[in-house]
Amino acid sequence: QVQLVESGGGSVQAGGSLRLSCAASGFAYSTYSMAWFRQAPGKEREGVAVIDSNGRTRYADSVKGRFTISQDNAKNTLYLYLQMSSLKPEDTAMYYCAADYRSMTYLQAVGVMPNYWGQGTQVTVSS
Repeated sequence: QVQLVESGGGSVQAGGSLRLSCAASGFAYSTYSMAWFRQAPGKEREGVAVIDSNGRTRYADSVKGRFTISQDNAKNTLYLYLQMSSLKPEDTAMYYCAADYRSMTYLQAVGVMPNYWGQGTQVTVSS
């Protein structure tokens, strides 16, 4: 059973930093791709950063140079991180961790959402 549990959200002033974490378990994560998505009120869920099983990373243009996705494999759990710096009010959203056995790059190209999701963690950036 795939489980994704996010943490690390909170409130921060513009220009500040936050680090989101996602504890992932219940699947052969060495063959899975992982990603961070976000959804602001009244807007569609959008991909923020992805890391495929081959280690390749991609970022949304809006966060390039400010956000960094990384992962750390422990014994039975994969930890996915999103280091966010130079935060802007427009970064305010619910942030979700996602996983899929298919390439996130492929899923984004064909417009398909990943299979597995966490419950989300709120990030609020004030001006």
